[in-house]
Amino acid sequence: MVVLTGAGMSAESGLKTFRDSGGLWEGRDVMEVASIDGWRANPAIVLQFYNERRKQLLEVEPNEAHKLLAKMEALYDLTIITQNVDDLHERAGSTKIIHLHGELLKMCDEAENSIVYEIKKDIQLGDKMRGGKQLRPFIVWFGEEVPLIERAIEIVQEADILVIIGTSMVVYPAAGLIEMASENVPILILDPHKPSVTDTNSNIHFIQKNAVDGLPHVFELIKKMTR
Repeated sequence: MVVLTGAGMSAESGLKTFRDSGGLWEGRDVMEVASIDGWRANPAIVLQFYNERRKQLLEVEPNEAHKLLAKMEALYDLTIITQNVDDLHERAGSTKIIHLHGELLKMCDEAENSIVYEIKKDIQLGDKMRGGKQLRPFIVWFGEEVPLIERAIEIVQEADILVIIGTSMVVYPAAGLIEMASENVPILILDPHKPSVTDTNSNIHFIQKNAVDGLPHVFELIKKMTR
């Protein structure tokens, strides 16, 4: 089983999403704080923004949907591919997780983002490592390559069941993963707002609920499919 999760998965833990607020994230234009151009234009604002997000993350807890996915590992070979940069899947107990867009509790050297350091404190302008380059959040911003997308494609291609939770399916390349599933693989899409994907495929099942309320229903559907 492969589960693709987006911001709606963590929203019920208290983490805000930008897709529900007209392209604003905590009152800021997304491209100002979540793009490589924004970083180059004003790194101090970007650092402040992610310092605030990091503090917020440390104040919230995994919700019941995170916990249920972790429990499902006892029954299924389950891999989570997440667009989220929080660590709530890990804290809930899930063990096989691919973070497509980076991780908020990590930082990297501006020059070599393959060298990663764990962090729970703030990153300040002037904090430098190796060669005097500025440290930055370990986040994949708009305008940057997604290093783990090829691995994610391989995993989706091997899936027997694909579950998609809490994503608008408009941010690429992650949104294209649904097209990588093999023919006849059941695809269950859990979101209160029906994502803009084709529903001509009879293998696609829409469950228009939020993650916490809808995942138990999805779990029951999967159990029926795998009997």
